[in-house]
Amino acid sequence: MDCGVPFCHNGCPLNNIIPDWNDLVYHGRWKDAIRQLHATNNFPEFTGRVCPAPCEAACVLGINEPPVTIKQIERAIIDRAFEEGFIHPEPPSVKSGKRVAVVGSGPAGLAAAQQLSRAGHAVTVFEKNDRVGGLLRYGIPNFKMEKHLIDRRLEQMRGEGVTFQINAHIGKEIPAEDLRKQFDAILLAGGSEQARDLDVPGRELKGIHFAMEFLPQQNRRNEGDTVPAGEEILATGKHVVIIGGGDTGADCLGTCHRQKAASVTQFELLPKPPDLRSPQTPWPLWPLQLRTETSHEEGGVRDWSVSTARLVGDKNGNVKELQALRVGSPPKFEPKKGSEFSIKADLVLLAMGFLGPVKNGLLEQLGVQLDQRGNVATNGNYMSSVPGVFAAGDMRRGQSLVVWAISEGRKAAANLDRYLASTNHTL
Repeated sequence: MDCGVPFCHNGCPLNNIIPDWNDLVYHGRWKDAIRQLHATNNFPEFTGRVCPAPCEAACVLGINEPPVTIKQIERAIIDRAFEEGFIHPEPPSVKSGKRVAVVGSGPAGLAAAQQLSRAGHAVTVFEKNDRVGGLLRYGIPNFKMEKHLIDRRLEQMRGEGVTFQINAHIGKEIPAEDLRKQFDAILLAGGSEQARDLDVPGRELKGIHFAMEFLPQQNRRNEGDTVPAGEEILATGKHVVIIGGGDTGADCLGTCHRQKAASVTQFELLPKPPDLRSPQTPWPLWPLQLRTETSHEEGGVRDWSVSTARLVGDKNGNVKELQALRVGSPPKFEPKKGSEFSIKADLVLLAMGFLGPVKNGLLEQLGVQLDQRGNVATNGNYMSSVPGVFAAGDMRRGQSLVVWAISEGRKAAANLDRYLASTNHTL
């Protein structure tokens, strides 16, 4: 399209070489296109499905037209590559003799593990759950990303020499000190799992759950697992209220639809964004505007500038009602007089974001310093305050996108590789 300066490069956290593989697709050179795409992105099958496409927001065509559908093209390239058999293990030709432990098998951990293995290091990925994938496996619903996409990529990584250990909770069942004795370097990629709670009267009632208590259960059902009786969180036949208007709230919404909830209402504290790009976020900035996901198109009620005041229960201690009021704009969110209202709620799902990594266990045992936001503090080389211990992804930068996690994993891996090559480091 002769866009001159391709701002999509800057919009993409991975700095994908988008015009190049767009042109290769245009000329039918699919094998060259996937080679170019893989040069910057380990897992385009993930980003091509769940990334919000900041590259498209920065597309030059977006100045006065709908932007190029970069995300769709990316997905087409990787799907075609798997269909045509272009994807195969790429084991290193030379082994370094160094051992690296990657804690966490989400997108940051997997990207780092693949990069480090291809650099010749012996990489072991530790995952506390019973399946590899982290947030990709037990956070993102199947209707947004099917899990066989993870499995086929793991098969490639195993062929490259990456070892996976499941049910391996470092800092709990396995002391962090064991890793320090067995490995030459450690990469922390455990994610941002400390959910933001709701501090209102009635929070202790039954039927109020964090989104990440609710969503993984449905993913497990889809894997064929049985959720133990008494622990099930189901929306079936219930009036559900979701507090939080972001991606996680939308994932809860779509899951509630599939569980056939009686009704679903999603509340957001912030004001409703404009339907089109706000003048406050001109091109090529990430636009402030209303985003409608497929879950919203399927039904439910969305409401903005709503603050929860109280949760009311029945005589058995189950939540039955949510009392709320409307508020003004940030940062004060001043309550509006006479705006109080109540809504029936048999199930309340808290999807208000995350405050950082879980501190007790792994991080305490390693003794790494935290930044002001409670994330693992690192220097410019992604190394923590403990020599040889690196961090990447949400655990380092806070709750973010899958595309940022992959970018972080790649950068941390490059720095960790240089660290191992510089001297005979051992922990």
